[in-house]
Amino acid sequence: MLPSSAYGDSRLSLWLRVRTYAVPPSMIEVATGRRTAGDWAGACAAARIDVDLDPASVARAHGREIATLLRADLRSLAPDLLRWHMPRIAPDGLLRPGLTLALARYERCGRAGPLHLVARTPPAWADAGQRISLALWDPARPESGRHPHPRPNRRFRLDLHRHLWDAGRAGELRARSGADGPAPPEHDPLGLAPPDLGCAVGRWAAEAGVLLRTDGPEGRLGAPFAVRIGGRRRLVLAVDAGGSGAPGLRVVTERPPGGRSAVPVLPDAATWVTPDLELLRAGLLTAERLHPLVAAALVPGHRASGAVRDQDPVAGARRVECRGATHRIGLVDGVLVPLDHEPDEIRREELLAALGGPPLPCLRIIDEAHRDPHCLSSVRERLDHGDTDGALAVVEGLLGPAAVLRAGPLRDELAAAAERRIAYGLYRAGLTGSGRTSTAPSRRTDPGRRLTRRQARTVTFF
Repeated sequence: MLPSSAYGDSRLSLWLRVRTYAVPPSMIEVATGRRTAGDWAGACAAARIDVDLDPASVARAHGREIATLLRADLRSLAPDLLRWHMPRIAPDGLLRPGLTLALARYERCGRAGPLHLVARTPPAWADAGQRISLALWDPARPESGRHPHPRPNRRFRLDLHRHLWDAGRAGELRARSGADGPAPPEHDPLGLAPPDLGCAVGRWAAEAGVLLRTDGPEGRLGAPFAVRIGGRRRLVLAVDAGGSGAPGLRVVTERPPGGRSAVPVLPDAATWVTPDLELLRAGLLTAERLHPLVAAALVPGHRASGAVRDQDPVAGARRVECRGATHRIGLVDGVLVPLDHEPDEIRREELLAALGGPPLPCLRIIDEAHRDPHCLSSVRERLDHGDTDGALAVVEGLLGPAAVLRAGPLRDELAAAAERRIAYGLYRAGLTGSGRTSTAPSRRTDPGRRLTRRQARTVTFF
């Protein structure tokens, strides 16, 4: 979560951009259709999730009982909903790189520990396409493969929050997010967190109960647990069940048994108010722009009016002031051309411009559209979030499917995105070793997108 001291109100504006570009409506529509048809693998493919497990192999290695549980979870998985709720980082709102996040655990008798169904994100240098992978993690066989952090992260986990990926339990989001209660800071009588950070302090006691029943020492609800706020602040708290009211919290000042690193960590999904709820309360987002399962949970009675389509960023951009008159430019045979000039005039003006003369305004606007269009930021956002089809649709909607791109920022962005995807392919094939060897350009090394030192220390948020 972004601390307000670093970004202020930009935290919500960044989440608004994430909700606009990270999970496009076309992905939700296709993934939902395949999931409801029983094709969980096809739904994962539609949501750009690679599957690195085989239920048949799991049955042979770990028994039919675990394989049956795994198949049930895969059929319940809404991969687009998982992508919607995955942890992200600033300043671009991309998936947190190099993360292994537990979705479910399968207990085994006489083994080193439970199997984990995990979702993984690639390291930052190979994150083109913003793809996620599904795998099984076995603590008896710790991996030393290509992923930098194969062990499930204690802080980023969704096995205690199935409603964030399980379509059958998505309705629990309303209760688990505290949508029926008062908004912060009324939830924080102890002043545990600054009021403008978006901490869900009012839910911490209940969520700690879920955590401690799973990971606490012998399931004791009064045991200490840790809460991480930002990159450096960490609280050690305990649930105080004293009195006749609802359970509260108290700060643990004494050293916990085994030290602070030994206490269970409250997942980030329980630490912060869900950004969708914040955006709704701030009036920055309507239910129509939420994921349908999220909208049904947070806005009871809401009925989608149909598939939500991306807004056309070039709508209304077809009229040009040209030499004292209003002219039109439009698509003819798949190419953007001026509509109010004769072909002979266009050829003459193109020749004059090539010789150094002032270009015709209509031709100048078309040339700028091919090199550096006004919708370039929208194209870049889609490319950064892996929505190549959406980015190309925007370009084709502006220039036409038969357009030949000219040298400029637009062509550079599309070429760089293609080269970055090569790095991901090498990573998936295991051809890069344990470190980055690809020469593909990276958005994180682009001087125009470089983080400040202060931002680099506090880029993580859920």
